[in-house]
Amino acid sequence: MSTIKEIGILLRKEILLEWRSKYALGGILLYVMSTVFVVYNGFLNLDARVWNVCFWIISIFASVNAVAKSFISENGNRQLYYYTLASPAAVIFSKIIYNTFLLLGLNGLTFAVMSLIAGNPVKETGLFAIAILLGSAAMAASFTFISAIAGKAKNSATLTAILSFPIIIPVLMTLIKISSNALRLMTDTAVNQDIWTLVAINAMLWALAYVLFPFLWRE
Repeated sequence: MSTIKEIGILLRKEILLEWRSKYALGGILLYVMSTVFVVYNGFLNLDARVWNVCFWIISIFASVNAVAKSFISENGNRQLYYYTLASPAAVIFSKIIYNTFLLLGLNGLTFAVMSLIAGNPVKETGLFAIAILLGSAAMAASFTFISAIAGKAKNSATLTAILSFPIIIPVLMTLIKISSNALRLMTDTAVNQDIWTLVAINAMLWALAYVLFPFLWRE
């Protein structure tokens, strides 16, 4: 069976499992909406700069909660079963692709809720959408692979959070810079270079997952 076909089958499996445990997704959605509401009531009036930073902070924490369960929720017997059916590349890529779409949905929801409650200061929607797309992909790839590492240890949920934040900080800083241009808080002629930097980070994360995950998968 080709790797692409294996990815398609595993991706369908991820969707079915998520649909069967809708309470987990519902909890994440509730977390996003309640966090936005608390932030807005805490600041009362969010200016564009605070809105931008709060958006990405909420996105990071919601992403960790959503993606951390990728491997943590699967016991050793199930992983051994996957090992006999599919290649390691198909397993990790299917989870990264699924988590990318999941985070796109969560970030879109965060944007919608923040726009409804605290207003929408975004002036260049296309540029902000690019930031959400590349940011979701980068967070999905990094958090998914770290979840695979943490799944081999005790207190894996805590370990996922500890290991992920040093890796995601450069991505977060670049995202804030790009979105600041989208909100016209600054004018940076190198914004295209920042976009390509995020593209390169995503490519690097996929390459590292492809190279390193098979060794982790055999353990």
